[in-house]
Amino acid sequence: MNTVAAVTVNAKDPKRRLRSRPVRGSRPGWFVYTALAVVLGSAIFPYYWSLLIGSGDSGTIRDPNMSWIPGGNFIENALTVVNDPAVNFWRALWNSIYSSALIALSVVFFSTLAGWAFAKLKFKGGKWLLIFVVATMAVPMQLGVVPLYILFADLGWTGNIGAIIIPALVTAFGVFWMTQYIQQSVPDELLEAARVDGANSFRTFLTVGLPAARPAAAMLGLFTFVTAWNNFFWPFIVLDRSDPTLPVALSLLQSNHFVDYSIVLAGVLLSTIPLLILFVFAGKQLVSGIMAGAVKG
Repeated sequence: MNTVAAVTVNAKDPKRRLRSRPVRGSRPGWFVYTALAVVLGSAIFPYYWSLLIGSGDSGTIRDPNMSWIPGGNFIENALTVVNDPAVNFWRALWNSIYSSALIALSVVFFSTLAGWAFAKLKFKGGKWLLIFVVATMAVPMQLGVVPLYILFADLGWTGNIGAIIIPALVTAFGVFWMTQYIQQSVPDELLEAARVDGANSFRTFLTVGLPAARPAAAMLGLFTFVTAWNNFFWPFIVLDRSDPTLPVALSLLQSNHFVDYSIVLAGVLLSTIPLLILFVFAGKQLVSGIMAGAVKG
């Protein structure tokens, strides 16, 4: 009787009958898992190689019979990096955290504000202005280094941490990224409803634009932080060696005639620890924000 009743219920409810059928191709096959394993291995191997060399001694990298098991010198090498007076590790670490966080927050706010204006506010010349902003991404940074350095030298800002923050307060990529996302994710009906409630343009941006753009803003903030953290070219030019960022400070480890790569790679691993911590704590929020944006879309 139970079997007959179940068949009868399924026959009367076509939606339930369709849901009970397995969806072909819903589970990834062996090819997908193999490709993911290759990508994961390619991403992890540089860190593992750095750990092998960074946990050895000065002759490890030249040893043809090098063991693939990490050695026991990593803590000693790391302490050498931290205590090296030429590196000024803790000062460089603070400069990197401070500048990268401030740049990421600034880029997210100003790029979202500009993207909101380009996507939802109609003004004369807005399309051509956006094209001009996007076109600036084709200009190599190296072309602007000399005039930018002359400008900061005239202002007396060379050697100051602000010299690497101010030029990066907003980026053309960030503006383009947020413009495209807001155009697709924020319907015009929300703007009309906010205006009917008496909200002005900036109030509408704060109450409608920022919450709707949270997934894209999280992605942009994370990528901007990582880019600013790893930036070496401009900080190396404009900052003093006594007050550097972390990549510039680590470059001082190989300024001698003999380069001890175990010390250098131990310092490189130390510089990646804050990024790993950031991904551990922000990764879940990032993925949940992206999925929330996908479900709402």
